[in-house]
Amino acid sequence: MASCEELGDLIEPAGTVLLTVECQQGVVGPGSALPELARQARSSGVLANVARLVAAAHESGVQVIHAVAERRPDGRGASRNSRLFRAAERLPVQQLTGSTAVRVAPPIEVTEEDLVVRRLHGLSPIQGTEVDALPRNLGCRTLIVTGVSANVAVPNAVFDAVNRGYRAVVPADAVAGVPVAYVPEMIRNTLALVATVTTTDEILKCLKRPPRRA
Repeated sequence: MASCEELGDLIEPAGTVLLTVECQQGVVGPGSALPELARQARSSGVLANVARLVAAAHESGVQVIHAVAERRPDGRGASRNSRLFRAAERLPVQQLTGSTAVRVAPPIEVTEEDLVVRRLHGLSPIQGTEVDALPRNLGCRTLIVTGVSANVAVPNAVFDAVNRGYRAVVPADAVAGVPVAYVPEMIRNTLALVATVTTTDEILKCLKRPPRRA
């Protein structure tokens, strides 16, 4: 795990965006469509760590983007080209536009300065969404990727970020997936090959350090 000193200039508020992936009520909240994932995100402290990172980002001036997955009530435009999408259509809790299920889940705080990007299709919070142009327009070079799940959306986000020229940072204790044992193996053997893996505490140290002199 990279320390704050090893992260160097990777995390500077002016050039960094914190991305939360699918940290929404219908995924990680009490009434989740995916109760096992929701339990893991909460009991492991992952959701609390995402909330800590978001709070620190607000204090330090790091832009926060919340990536939310949803679907229209009529399903128009939704992807159906994999088992995952078809299974999602049968879940008891639907991630419908405008519903409680697609609100960012507590204890994560959403402020007026935050950007919320909603997607109606696909597996990635970046591919085909505004979570490419927005960080680029903000002068972002580093994308901190947090949230769920380590099974699908988080790896997609990391790969897409790297493919688009961003430097990806992954706080391992702010990412959840199922089964529990799979997450550290996936991070160690996959994400660590393309992203800088660290911890929530080390990122918080970086955000609290005084700005460097020009």
